[in-house]
Amino acid sequence: MDVVKRQRLEAAGWRVGDAGDFLELSPSEVAFIEIKLSLSRRLKELRLRQKLSQESLAKRINSSQSRVAKMEAGDPSVSLDLMVRALLAIGATREDVALALTSSH
Repeated sequence: MDVVKRQRLEAAGWRVGDAGDFLELSPSEVAFIEIKLSLSRRLKELRLRQKLSQESLAKRINSSQSRVAKMEAGDPSVSLDLMVRALLAIGATREDVALALTSSH
């Protein structure tokens, strides 16, 4: 949002912030969500680059297609452990995982 628009909204009494502000998340909660989303984006990117279906990835990690879809969507029910295992199962290196963790949106 540009500065002028933000100032205009704040002058009109609106509170401007992000989802973390709206949901009253702590900085650690925001960081956790950002990590999960980065890993999920990287997982989908690598899967598509390898031309794998969600179902074929699911077979590699002994899971279901719907679970892979949840991983790629950053669903809160998916553990970081499963996301990292899925990344490694499609050939991601530790460096790939680290890059996903350090990349911005």
